[in-house]
Amino acid sequence: MGYNVIVTEDAENDLDRFIRYLLLEKKNEQAARNLLDDFEETVSILSIVAGSLKLCENPRMIEQGYKRIDFQRHRYFMLFRVEGNNAIIDILFHELQDYEKKIL
Repeated sequence: MGYNVIVTEDAENDLDRFIRYLLLEKKNEQAARNLLDDFEETVSILSIVAGSLKLCENPRMIEQGYKRIDFQRHRYFMLFRVEGNNAIIDILFHELQDYEKKIL
């Protein structure tokens, strides 16, 4: 089953913040381009596997229906939920961030 992937405005803002950091702070266009390519590849994979991924382990995140998918080549991940045929990406994190604290 294929899923329609929806990237929320919050998730788009997260990606934009990561890209701007690489461009403006690190002055690394190639790294920004690579991260964007990885995001797009991960979204493509999500459209195929969204329903088969397990729920997050935190009970409050389970209540919200959150699942996680890691980027393929970078230390970022997406939190998303499945509603019918839609995989809705709500937020992006770097794996060093305390994402549970921010979400809950």
